[in-house]
Amino acid sequence: MGRHVVLIEDEPNITEAIRFLLTRDGWSVDAHTDGATAVEVIRDANPDLVILDLMLPGKSGLEIVRELRAEGGMQALPVLMLTARGQMRDREMAEKAGVTRFMTKPFSNAEVLTAVRDLHAQAGQG
Repeated sequence: MGRHVVLIEDEPNITEAIRFLLTRDGWSVDAHTDGATAVEVIRDANPDLVILDLMLPGKSGLEIVRELRAEGGMQALPVLMLTARGQMRDREMAEKAGVTRFMTKPFSNAEVLTAVRDLHAQAGQG
């Protein structure tokens, strides 16, 4: 089983922190910053997991998840959504769109690593 993640995040510091953390844990990480082309990038990469920011230039994380879930073969792809907005309404909208797990910024490295490992393990059982 692969360990490949696509990270869609427009904040360079967060991108580099997550890339460093996951690479050290044995993941290959493709980072992308533009929401408008994110679905195409994810489709082409065929990752084991997607980490997606809610607020992105070009297209929101919710729109991206809805598009992924509408495509054949992408319904079960684990998606970890990161957001600075942690209100219950945002969580509900994300879950309704098909997000697998929701994480509010700021988060610790341990939280990200645990979430990624859990999602990958759950996907492997499906």
